[in-house]
Amino acid sequence: GVWRQTRALLFKNWLIKCRTKKSSVQEVLFPLFFLFWLILMSMMHPHRKYDEVANTDLGQLDTSVLLKSVIGYTPPTPMAREIMKKVAFDNFEDGLITEEYLSEEELQEASLLKTSSFVGVVFKDSMSYQLRFRDSIAMSPIYMESR
Repeated sequence: GVWRQTRALLFKNWLIKCRTKKSSVQEVLFPLFFLFWLILMSMMHPHRKYDEVANTDLGQLDTSVLLKSVIGYTPPTPMAREIMKKVAFDNFEDGLITEEYLSEEELQEASLLKTSSFVGVVFKDSMSYQLRFRDSIAMSPIYMESR
């Protein structure tokens, strides 16, 4: 019955493994080699844990550098407009120049045409955003994970 067929199949597989020792050894050693390689790579790039930074008074913000900046944002939702209005007028007496764009592509094109002091803000949802600086994206290091 079933037990005799299973025993015959196991015996057949054992015979094949005995006759092809080189490939049988490779089947065992290659995964071990790759496991060792992964462990070695993870040891070369260890996870970094950053300590907490205490709350300290950083003093007055030097607004003279930022007054020449242009801040573009997308998408132009009511929440984004309200946030950008607070950024522009609550923190600076004269206000910052803010421009709204309909899409990320328009924001990217504007960043290439404007001066080097152009900063783009892309709102992902009401609680998260990305900053865009001329050919790069800046993300908060708090949410970045180790490689």
